Amino acid sequence: MSWLIFPPILVMFFICVTNFFSIKKPRDVSDISNFVSVIVPLRNEAHNIKELVASLAAQRFLNQVEFIFLDDNSEDQTHSIITSSIAGLNDFRLIQGAPLPVGWIGKTWALAQLLEASRGEIIVSIDADVRITFDAISKSITLMNSTGLDFISSYPRQIALTLGERLIQPLLQWSWMSTLVLAIVERSRFSSMAVANGQFFIVRKRALVQSGGYKCVKAAVLDDVFLARALMKSGFKGVAVNGAEISDVRMYSSWTQIKSGYGKSLRYAFGSNFGAFIAVIFLFLTGVTPLIFTLIGSMWGWISLTLIIFTRFLSAIRFRSRLFDSFFHPISSLLLIYLIFYSYQKRGKIEWKGRAL
Repeated sequence: MSWLIFPPILVMFFICVTNFFSIKKPRDVSDISNFVSVIVPLRNEAHNIKELVASLAAQRFLNQVEFIFLDDNSEDQTHSIITSSIAGLNDFRLIQGAPLPVGWIGKTWALAQLLEASRGEIIVSIDADVRITFDAISKSITLMNSTGLDFISSYPRQIALTLGERLIQPLLQWSWMSTLVLAIVERSRFSSMAVANGQFFIVRKRALVQSGGYKCVKAAVLDDVFLARALMKSGFKGVAVNGAEISDVRMYSSWTQIKSGYGKSLRYAFGSNFGAFIAVIFLFLTGVTPLIFTLIGSMWGWISLTLIIFTRFLSAIRFRSRLFDSFFHPISSLLLIYLIFYSYQKRGKIEWKGRAL
């Protein structure tokens, strides 16, 4: 029976190899003539402000640009620090967020207000903990313009230092690198194939507005994925690209933060309870079962485990994470299964940035 796990893992292997060689990467710089609005929602981000502003102020090759920050009723020193940090900087401004309306979550409400305040024809949304190179926005827009796409999700390198981070964070990119052929996603109108990361997201304003703006994802915890789905449903094209060389982010710095972060989102990631059940079965069969069969002496188990770890190698190479951590894939799979169950267990009990979800 051990041979039954081999065919799906072989398919994942070929998908990952295909994406390894074909995934788009922002690499070319050009002077951007489009009017660009860089929008940044802030809530309790005092520790991120100075590096964030320095990163954005260093941007080059943008002929018309505005940087708009929104303080979403922060409870720390965010407002005072951002005010002093952008003082004297041209094209930088801060707006104060309105109270959160019923039916919205904090981030999407902040983005909706930022979109309303923007004047650009291209919207670049960046999370406060993301750091980008001086040419990151130019390279991303150059890629989007040259390929005729309406949006791209430039996936940052995920910095992982603690053991918990190293076991979980690399699964973010690997999960879609090994299951979706991005060249097909780019041309597809099946919104269920959407891949996106809102940490660094570039979209044409007309496409965003015609798709319903952030109002169409006002209650979505996974606003990035659902926004990409809304764009695809409206006939616009986009895809995830490899932004590891132009951006990086450290999402969490402890296992407690990982549990809280994934606890708020994983129950929404698979569309339904049945989808979550399928995801758990998939993770166990492809991530844990090969090790079990290997330990009992199965050749098919050994081959399957080798292939699945090799997919992790390919993902790690592309997104600049530790190759060695790929060997712990069975443990990573078990931990992710645990986080899925935890997310359902904590339903309605999770707080994020001081607000209940």
